[in-house]
Amino acid sequence: LLETSPGVAEVTIVEKEPAERHSIISWEQKNSCVLPEDLKNFYLMTDGFQMTWSVKTDDTPMPLGSMVINSVSKLCRLGSSSMYTLPNAPTLADLEDDTDEEGNEDKPEKPHFDSRSLIFELDPCNGNGKVCLVYKHTKPVVSPDTEIWFLDRALYWHFLTKTFTAYYRLLITHLGLPQWQYAFTSYGVSPQAKQWFNMYKPITINTALLSEEADFFVNKLDPNKVFKSKNKTPVMKKKPSSQPTGSQKSHPGMTSSKTSSQPGNPSRKRDPQI
Repeated sequence: LLETSPGVAEVTIVEKEPAERHSIISWEQKNSCVLPEDLKNFYLMTDGFQMTWSVKTDDTPMPLGSMVINSVSKLCRLGSSSMYTLPNAPTLADLEDDTDEEGNEDKPEKPHFDSRSLIFELDPCNGNGKVCLVYKHTKPVVSPDTEIWFLDRALYWHFLTKTFTAYYRLLITHLGLPQWQYAFTSYGVSPQAKQWFNMYKPITINTALLSEEADFFVNKLDPNKVFKSKNKTPVMKKKPSSQPTGSQKSHPGMTSSKTSSQPGNPSRKRDPQI
C-alpha cells in the first residue's frame, strides 16, 4: 500500500528473527510478570518490528513514517532508574500526586510511576512520547491484565487500547505517520502532522478527530458585535436631557422651555389630537 502511494519512496522493513522462548521466560522472571499472550506470540514470530518510509521532496527522499515495536531485550521498564546520576536524584515516581483523579466510567484509571504499576516501553515514538505496555495493578501480586497507553512529552497519560493486537492494528492503520498517537489525545496532532494526515491518512482513521474544531481558529466577523457601540450612542445622548427636571423647583421660570420636550409634558399629549 505504501509503495503505491504518490510520493512515497524507500519503504524499508528490518527483518528480525523470532525471539527465543528462553529469552521471553528470562524477561518474565526478571520483571516478575507474565507477557500478554498476544504479545508473546508476536515475539515468537519476530523479535520486534521496524518499518520506515520516506517521501520525495524535490527528488530528495525525506524520512517520514516510522513503525517500531521494541524487541524483548529493549522492552525496558520506565521509572526504575533516576533521571540523573547524582545521589538522591529524582525519579518518575516523584511525580506522583495523591490528589490525582482516579478512573471513572468515562476515563480509565491512569498508570502510576511508582510501585503501583509496571510500565514497559514498546515504542519510543521518535522522541514525541512513549507507547507503553502497562500493568496497572501490582499488589498483592502483579495482575496479568495489561493495557497500552501513550505517555506524551509532558508526562501525561492517554489511553490507547486494551490489547497489544488492537494497538498493532492502529500502528499499521496509521502508517506510522509522525505524532499519530496524539490523535487520541484531547489536544490532537500538530498542524504540520495534520497536513501529512490529509495526504496519507488511511481509510479507517477516525477523521472526526482530525476535522473537529477545524474552524475554531478562523476569525469570524460578527457585524452586530462590531457595531454594537454605535447602537448605544443615541441612548447615551438622551440621558443629559432628563437631568434638568431636578432644577425645576429652584428655577420655575427657566424650565418652561426645557420641559416642553419631555415625554410627560401635557402640551405634547394635546399635539396628536389637533
